[in-house]
Amino acid sequence: MAVTGIILVLFVLGHMVGNLQVFAGQETLNTYAAFLQGLGAGLWVIRLVLLAVFVAHIRSALLVVRLSNAARPVPYQVRKDTCTTFAARTMWVSGILVALFVVYHLLHFTTGTIDPVGAHGDLDAEGRKDVYGMVIASFQHVPTTAVYVVAQLVLALHLSHGVSSVVQTLGLRSSRNAGLVKAAGPLVGGLVLVGNLSIPLAILVGLVK
Repeated sequence: MAVTGIILVLFVLGHMVGNLQVFAGQETLNTYAAFLQGLGAGLWVIRLVLLAVFVAHIRSALLVVRLSNAARPVPYQVRKDTCTTFAARTMWVSGILVALFVVYHLLHFTTGTIDPVGAHGDLDAEGRKDVYGMVIASFQHVPTTAVYVVAQLVLALHLSHGVSSVVQTLGLRSSRNAGLVKAAGPLVGGLVLVGNLSIPLAILVGLVK
C-alpha cells in the first residue's frame, strides 16, 4: 500500500505542475497537452500502469481494513481516541471520495462525457485540442468549480495522513525524524491543495481569462 501510495503521490505532484502551466497561457498549456497526446502508445502504457497502481492501492486498502477488523472482531465497549487525527480516522471515506472524483475528472477532461459548458471538442488557432479554453470555460462554471474545490480539500485530507504513514510503514521513522515525518503529510497535502485550487479559483475570479 505504501509503495503504490508513493507512486500515486508523485503522479499527483507531476499532474499539478503540468496543470499549473495554465498560468503561462494558451500556447504553453496546449503545447504541453499536444506533447502528451503525441506520445501515442506510450501515453496508453502510462495510463495502464497508473490504473494498475490505482487498483492495487485500493485492493491494499481493503486488505488492511479486513485485517484490522479481524484483529479486533469484538467492538470496544468504550472507545476514546487519544493518539489519532481526523484525517487518519476518515482515510477510507476520503479514499472513496477521491476515487469517485478521479472517475469524474476523467469523464470531464479526458473523455468529455461530462461537458457542462460544451468546450471539450474546441480547437485552437493551430488546430490542436484547446485544453486551455476548456479549462477556462469549465472553471467559469460555478457548479464545476465547486466540485473541484471540495475534491481538492478531500484529497489534501487524504494526503495529510497518507504521506506520513508511508514513511512509517517503510520503517524510515525514527526518534530523530519523528517530527519531520509527522509534518510531511500536512505539508504535501497543503502544497497540493494550494497548487490545485489556485487554478479554478483564479479562473473563477477572473485572474486568468
